[in-house]
Amino acid sequence: MTLLYLVRHGETDWNRARRIQGATDIPLNDLGRSQAREAGALLARRRVSAVVASPLSRAAETGAIIAEVLGLAPPTHAAALAERRYGEAEGLTGTEVEARFPTGTPVPGRESRRDLVARVLPALDDIARSHAGGLVVVATHGAVIRAVVNHVSPETEAHVGVPIRNGSIHSFMSDGGGLVLREFDDPIELESERPGTFDFEYQNALENGASGRD
Repeated sequence: MTLLYLVRHGETDWNRARRIQGATDIPLNDLGRSQAREAGALLARRRVSAVVASPLSRAAETGAIIAEVLGLAPPTHAAALAERRYGEAEGLTGTEVEARFPTGTPVPGRESRRDLVARVLPALDDIARSHAGGLVVVATHGAVIRAVVNHVSPETEAHVGVPIRNGSIHSFMSDGGGLVLREFDDPIELESERPGTFDFEYQNALENGASGRD
């Protein structure tokens, strides 16, 4: 059995402004770095084998900070863990998205959730196989985590509408037969302190806790 702890990257200035990032490479801000350190401090309560990260700088730096806190080697990068591509919606706020792409209007260049799952799950399976029996921290993105949660727990509505917060930790188990969700927003030893509790109301305007597929 291998454990994968998926961590959403810390805050960026675009998160703060509620702009959709997607494949746009926006770095962490100071609060985001603090959130990454808090996540690392919580994860220090576990015996972590390695850290893997999306190559986008906000996730790569989150992974690097966590690895440093844990005393581990810098993270390796997996391109398949990059954030969902939002095409022409990237850089827009929720209000701008609604104005330009009313409900039901396709967003040119947006990656479907189906395609997102198709690239992310094999990467996570490879990570689990490469670290069989260990615990791997995966620094990635909100839509990636949402897609994995929805895919492996399609029957539950417990997390619908619950945002995936910057710096939050979500644990999965892999036993060779696929991923199983262990804890959404894992409290790590049932501690009340959690990273990512800062005022950020939703993930982004095109996700917002959505459970549907396209």
